[in-house]
Amino acid sequence: MKQVILHTSAEPLIAYFEKSFQLTDGEKELVMAKFHSRLFRKKQYVLQEGNICTHMNFVVRGCLRSYKVDERGNTYILQFASEDNWINDLGSFHSMKPTALNIDALEDTVVLQITYDDLIYLYKHVPKFNLIFRVLVENAYIRLQERILQNISSTAEERYLSFLELYPHLSNRLSQVQIAAFLGVTPEFLSKLRNIRTKTSKAQKP
Repeated sequence: MKQVILHTSAEPLIAYFEKSFQLTDGEKELVMAKFHSRLFRKKQYVLQEGNICTHMNFVVRGCLRSYKVDERGNTYILQFASEDNWINDLGSFHSMKPTALNIDALEDTVVLQITYDDLIYLYKHVPKFNLIFRVLVENAYIRLQERILQNISSTAEERYLSFLELYPHLSNRLSQVQIAAFLGVTPEFLSKLRNIRTKTSKAQKP
């Protein structure tokens, strides 16, 4: 198995925060003190159904997914999270109640994690982090609404095009099975969609 170097630096996260707000040296030191890096091997769980979500996870390298498995064994993927993205179960994280979701690694993945207590500490001592994470939650809620509307009003092809727009960097890193589980279609139907798009693209070329 390919060895992944574990990042001990919070620099990727600091760069992410500074896209919105400039941080002082003291604030950067707080980020480095409160966020801790962790490596998850491919197929390793970050969170399992029935456990409490104790961390927020920022992906430095790799890819995670959150999903639900029903009683028939069908998998429904809610989210993919690759570089510079967040993933967790917010409801479980804030309520300290068991989660109904699973989060695992689709690739060897390095994350920066923060606990609930450390996040509250940041809120109290650096108000701008309160604003940063409020925006994160608002954006996540907006994406969730859009996802629900898509599932009830869009065709499978429209959902696939939306996936390509949302995750252009992952279309070649994820298996057909993973993408199909995100779209709510079978792998066979997804294969047909891809073939149609390929034929259409070729036909449109001069």
